[in-house]
Amino acid sequence: MPSISLQGGAQMPALGLGTWKSSPGDVGAAVSTALQLGYRHIDCAAIYGNEAEIGAALAKAQREGQVRREELWITSKLWNDCHSPEQVRPALEKTLRDLQLDQLDLYLIHWPVVHRHGVLMPSNAADQIPLEQLPLDATWSAMEALVDAGLVRQIGVSNCSATKLAALLSHCRMAPAMNQVERHPWLQQNALLTFCRQQGIALTAYSPLGSPAAGGPAPLLGEPVITAIAQAHGTSPAQVLLAWGLATGTAVIPKSVHRERLAANLAAAQLRLNPAELEQIAALDRHHRFVDGSFWELPGGPYSRGTLWDDAG
Repeated sequence: MPSISLQGGAQMPALGLGTWKSSPGDVGAAVSTALQLGYRHIDCAAIYGNEAEIGAALAKAQREGQVRREELWITSKLWNDCHSPEQVRPALEKTLRDLQLDQLDLYLIHWPVVHRHGVLMPSNAADQIPLEQLPLDATWSAMEALVDAGLVRQIGVSNCSATKLAALLSHCRMAPAMNQVERHPWLQQNALLTFCRQQGIALTAYSPLGSPAAGGPAPLLGEPVITAIAQAHGTSPAQVLLAWGLATGTAVIPKSVHRERLAANLAAAQLRLNPAELEQIAALDRHHRFVDGSFWELPGGPYSRGTLWDDAG
């Protein structure tokens, strides 16, 4: 399994299991199966509502001697209603209890968006707090304190533009180790990737297969360039998409609850694309976001897609 080098020399497995949209009742079995297959990187978040079930699966695997804690890489994320510095540690402590862990390997600020405490999804502008009122650097200081306390090995951000990262870097004592963003051949984010590399910030791609509409297939799986490359290698389009993400130096966290797909996704780490194929895929960029942040746009509210992504597309 290839790995991603983080600041301080930590090595994160480059292919992990995403748990977004994995339903309670399914996610525990998926994590158990993934660990049996050889996955060692599990990506979680408090807002997914499934960390307790994931924690039970992790604890069982360790109890049965299937995996040791030091072999695992567990990521979670701070939700938008816990950005106030005094709320950061309690939010992490709940995640640690749910995951049955003493320490996280990586903890991310989930969005550069702030809600009133206790409001998981805002329904009106009064539920939102502008970043000018509660800036990311105030939250970041509390994240740094988690590292000082030994509760977290690495800290980072998610869904952050280069503009927001540059502003944060000017205030932080510990630079973000990671930026987790949507990335796939239709949204390659090359300028952001270059900026992160220059700053020593690793990048994890969520929705690496695209984000399918409810009940439908991921659109990129039918992209002709991808299907042709898959046919040439005798592999699946999903494996080509994941291999591309790995070949471009990012981590990828595909989600599945099906054993066959979990195994196929893991096998993508062995697929090598040639330079001509990588060039073909590079030409597919449409700057198309499936997760465009429009759900944070509320009438009279402080957030818009333009300000969220800083007009980076």
